[in-house]
Amino acid sequence: MKLKSSYYLHQDVIFLAKDLLGKVLYTKIDDDITAGIIVETEAYFGVQDKASHAYGGRRTSRTEILYNEGGASYVYLCYGIHHLFNIVTSVEDDPNAVLIRAIEPIIGKEIMEMRRNMPASKPAISSGPGSAAKALGINASFNKKDLTGEEIWIEDHAIRYTPDEIAEVPRVGVEYAREHALLPWRFFIKSNPYVSKPNKI
Repeated sequence: MKLKSSYYLHQDVIFLAKDLLGKVLYTKIDDDITAGIIVETEAYFGVQDKASHAYGGRRTSRTEILYNEGGASYVYLCYGIHHLFNIVTSVEDDPNAVLIRAIEPIIGKEIMEMRRNMPASKPAISSGPGSAAKALGINASFNKKDLTGEEIWIEDHAIRYTPDEIAEVPRVGVEYAREHALLPWRFFIKSNPYVSKPNKI
C-alpha cells in the first residue's frame, strides 16, 4: 500500500497534485505513528512557474533537493514560524513539487491533539500547510527524507474522488508570482471540513 518511488517520477505535477488527494500521509517519530488523508494540495511546476522556489532555474542550498529525483521531502520554514511539507516529484533536474496543505486525521489523533493543543474534531488541527505539518510532527529534520522510508511515507488506501468532488482554484499566498498566481493549481475536496480557508469556489 506504500507508494513506490516510481510513483513520484511522474512528470505532470498537476496530475500528481490531484492524484495525491485521498492518499494517506504517515509519520513515525519515536515509535509514535500519526497519519491523515490528504485533502488539499498545491502544484509547483518547476523552472517555468513563477511561484516555484526553482523558478528560472534558481538553485540554492535550500532548494537543491527540488532538483533530485522525485520521492523526497522538501520542508522549509515559512515566515519564520511554520514548517511546510512538500513532495519532490518528476525526474532529476526537473524541480517539481506538491505542497500538502491539509490532512484529515485518521491515526494517532491523540498525539496530534497534544502537538496542536486542540481536539482532533476541530478542523484547525490540520487545516493549512503549517498546521498539517505540525499535527504530523514534521519539522526541519524531515527535510530531504526518502518518502519510501520508515519515517515519513504515503499509502494508497483506495480512497478516490470524482472530478466533481475536487475544486481547482488559484494557489494561496503567491501574489508575487503575478499572472502565475491566477493559475488554478490548488486542489481540494469540496466537502471536507479540514480544507483550509478560503474553501469556497
